[in-house]
Amino acid sequence: MTAETNTATTVYKVTGMTCGHCEGAVREELSALDGVASVEASAATGLVTVVSAAPLDEATVRAAVDEAGYELVGQV
Repeated sequence: MTAETNTATTVYKVTGMTCGHCEGAVREELSALDGVASVEASAATGLVTVVSAAPLDEATVRAAVDEAGYELVGQV
């Protein structure tokens, strides 16, 4: 998606994910946010990559990760 000019890719560190179910819960909550095109979550690394139409407000991302039951450490 790097060829597109109107997207933002942000990588976040999330703690507490240990399995595929955890990844799915985080993906589901973040995918529901306005403007999010895709979400990739890795329990092994704790990294979550979000591609969105514009940069997301970190407080909004934090709330979504919290709703999924995990903790947002911040951007990487």
